[in-house]
Amino acid sequence: MTDRINIGNSAFLLPAPQVILGTILDGKPNFMAMAWVTQANYEPCVMAMAVNQGHASHRAIMETGRYSINIPSVDLVAKTDYAGLVSGNRTDKSALFDVHYGELKDVPLIRECPLALELRLVQHVDLNHDTLFLGEVAAAWTEERFLTDGRVDVEKVRPFTLTMPDNRYWAVGEQVGRAWHEGKALKK
Repeated sequence: MTDRINIGNSAFLLPAPQVILGTILDGKPNFMAMAWVTQANYEPCVMAMAVNQGHASHRAIMETGRYSINIPSVDLVAKTDYAGLVSGNRTDKSALFDVHYGELKDVPLIRECPLALELRLVQHVDLNHDTLFLGEVAAAWTEERFLTDGRVDVEKVRPFTLTMPDNRYWAVGEQVGRAWHEGKALKK
């Protein structure tokens, strides 16, 4: 067995789900690629995400208290990457995607994304460079073709992930087991 080495305190979880943040910025839809997002509570369903305080999307969330988290498929890698390459502070990204609106009426949802969540901000925590936003999911939007037995099917959605610090996108791989099942044989 080799010795483990300390690689510092700037490690990242591998992988992170790649999403597209949707906001209304200066009256128009705006989008930002991001991967620092996770579910933080079950009922009500709350998502947590960290956004740099200098981003236009940060300002939009602080002003409106509403936003969307859109899950792109591997078919949207280039558009997703572009949404992260250019700043909403300098570039109008309102026409980048086919937008629709849901229950909240003023949250841009991306029709091309197999899954889109609209959220209301419930709390935020300011950190040194980022703000941790906690948002309650108001509604989740998909199409029948992305479901199996009434549930979102990861093989049909075909999401991708981001790894850092190597900055690479990865398709989701094969199923390797079932949660709350595979470990039952190890219980005493």
